[in-house]
Amino acid sequence: MFHLHRGKYRARLAETSEDVALAQALRYRAFFGPDTGSDADDYDQRCSHVLIEDVASDALVCCFRMLDMPNGADIDTSYSAQYYELSGLRDFGGPMVEMGRFCVDPNLSDPDILRVAWGAMTQYVDARGVELLFGCSSFKGVEAATYADAFALLKARHLAPKRWLPKIKAPTVFKFAQRLRRKPNAKNAMRVMPPLLKTYLMMGGWVSDHAVVDRQMNTLHVFTGIEIGAIPPARKRLLRAVIG
Repeated sequence: MFHLHRGKYRARLAETSEDVALAQALRYRAFFGPDTGSDADDYDQRCSHVLIEDVASDALVCCFRMLDMPNGADIDTSYSAQYYELSGLRDFGGPMVEMGRFCVDPNLSDPDILRVAWGAMTQYVDARGVELLFGCSSFKGVEAATYADAFALLKARHLAPKRWLPKIKAPTVFKFAQRLRRKPNAKNAMRVMPPLLKTYLMMGGWVSDHAVVDRQMNTLHVFTGIEIGAIPPARKRLLRAVIG
């Protein structure tokens, strides 16, 4: 049974349709605003949903979903494949998981929530022998200039290996690897880097060479991958320390 309890928070898999509905409601608040609604799509039925809850109140504070694939042969059925041409990953031979719809209650900023979430992801990945974790990492808004240093840093240090590099599929993209010629200010870059993406990068994650302009979600997002075997040993120890 998947379960993790650390400090004020616990992580578990959704077990009922009501659990999934709570995750969809939290996603709506996080992505679209305070109004009551439900962020739902057809992928929800195919995914495992991880819920991070406040132990004292049982309130849902964070959630994300995981889509399991035995290897890269099914990569075109992923959520990310709607926006990126991922033929380079079709030959990936090991188990893969797409992590998506990650969000935290917009009224909370406790860093322990992210810590427990990453512990839960680690437990999930370990239990299934996953070799590649991937998904889309989002910047708020669609003005690329706001994140010029962040994109310059991604170009300089974190582009995907050529064999896995996603190609352009979405109708509107920002080709930061081609367009940016500036030397990144690392301090400014990390200040505006999304927290989830920042954690991916610290674990050796890599990104696409372009960002998709998603006006429906009001985001710019980059395809992001982490090869589990390439995570630095010190980072693995920190992640597994959360599991206990």
